Amino acid sequence: MTDLRNVSGGIADRFEIEALRGEFTDAGMTRDYDRFASLFTADGVWRIPQAGIGFTGRAEIRAGIERLQDTWDYFVQAIHPGVIRLADDGTATGRTYVAEFGRMRDGSSHRNHSVYHDGYRRTGDGWRFTERVYGVLYVDTAPLTGSAPGSEEYLGPR
Repeated sequence: MTDLRNVSGGIADRFEIEALRGEFTDAGMTRDYDRFASLFTADGVWRIPQAGIGFTGRAEIRAGIERLQDTWDYFVQAIHPGVIRLADDGTATGRTYVAEFGRMRDGSSHRNHSVYHDGYRRTGDGWRFTERVYGVLYVDTAPLTGSAPGSEEYLGPR
């Protein structure tokens, strides 16, 4: 059987990294904070410099995502694939483009387009983030006119 890690520029690694990026969004959207934190290496870093936010290590990342998500009435994040650059040492870098919108519990609205600058490392548990740095490219705080009726039930089982 052919080892797909060595075919076409690491196609299996690229596939696994793309799955990791999808898991990040899914864990955040479903508020599965333990899974969210597990997607980082033990010393992983998640930063949002424009908001003065930074968390290091799984425990801080888990507490941070829970605290941040608790400020939202509803929150929607969609990701768009960006580049993945594999290195020969079991690491990689990449970018993920993000579109988000939602309403905060205080009634304010937020919509943005952003980019994650990522570092990845292959571990015994698969690819994990060593770093995710979020940069906002566009922001709109105009009130959202829609609603999220029953949104929790449509996210389905974790």
